[in-house]
Amino acid sequence: MVLRHAEMLKDWGLTVDFGEHAFCKRDYLAGTDEERLADFNAALRDPDIRAICTTRGGKGSYRIADQLDFAAARRDPKFVVGFSDITALHLSFLKHCHQIGIHGAFFAGPNDDTVSAETNHSLRRVLMTTQDIVINSRLEEPTSHLTTSGSVTGRLIGGNLDMVATTAGWALPDLRGAILLLEAVNVYRGHVDRQLTMLRKAGHLNGLSGVAIGQFTGFEFDRNFSIIDILREHLDMLGVPVLGGLPLGHGNSPVSALIGAVAELDAKAGTLTIKRSDT
Repeated sequence: MVLRHAEMLKDWGLTVDFGEHAFCKRDYLAGTDEERLADFNAALRDPDIRAICTTRGGKGSYRIADQLDFAAARRDPKFVVGFSDITALHLSFLKHCHQIGIHGAFFAGPNDDTVSAETNHSLRRVLMTTQDIVINSRLEEPTSHLTTSGSVTGRLIGGNLDMVATTAGWALPDLRGAILLLEAVNVYRGHVDRQLTMLRKAGHLNGLSGVAIGQFTGFEFDRNFSIIDILREHLDMLGVPVLGGLPLGHGNSPVSALIGAVAELDAKAGTLTIKRSDT
C-alpha cells in the first residue's frame, strides 16, 4: 500500500524518498519511538524535503509529539500530511511553531482499497496549489443533521476527536476564536461523551467561533440515543454555528483540509472555505 501511494505521488511529478525506518514494526506501532522520531526529525532538517507524508494513520504519534524538532520546523516550514492519530502532530506543530498541516492522506475508505478520484484530487490541490479550498457538506453524511445556522471565520484547528482530547493540556493549541474540526472512527458512544465532557468542563472549548463536524465512522446511527444525539447535546451548550456532514475523516471519499489555516464556516450554504491568502 505504501509503495502504491508513493507511485501516485511520482505520477504528480514529485520525487519520493523513504525514512530509514519507514517499514519497521514494533507490535502495533511502526517501529520504536526513537526510530519514528529519528525519521521525522531527519526529514524536518533536510532542506531538500518539502513535505512529509505519513505512511498510515500514525498510531503512537502522541508518544513523540512533544519531541519534534520545532526549531527546524520554524527555520524551514514544510507540510506534514496525515490524519487520524497524526492529528497529535498537527496540533503540536501548531502550538509550538504555528506550522500549518494537511489533514488528509491517500485513504481508501472503509469499503474499498482504492483511493477515490475525489480524495486524490483534493490532496493534490491542497499540496500543490495556492487556491482557496471549498469543502461542501454532504447530506448523506449522518453528521449533516447537526448543522445549525450562521457564518463565522477563524483558524481551523482539530481533527480526530481522540487526539484532540489526548493532547488537551500539553499539545492542544488555544482554541479561542477557532473553528474546531472533529471526526471519529470506531469508538463507543460513551467514549465520545466522556471526551467532549472533559474538553468542555476543563475549559478547552471556551471561546470557540464555530464547529466543523466531519465523518463519524463505525457508529450505529439508528439507535434511540445515537452518536448524533450525544454530539448535539454537547454542541448546543457551546452556542456557536455548527456545520456537519463534512467529508473529512475515515468515511467514503474523504478530502483534505489545512489545519491551522484561516477558514470561513457558512452553515446555511453548507460550506467550509479555507482561505489560502489569509493563512
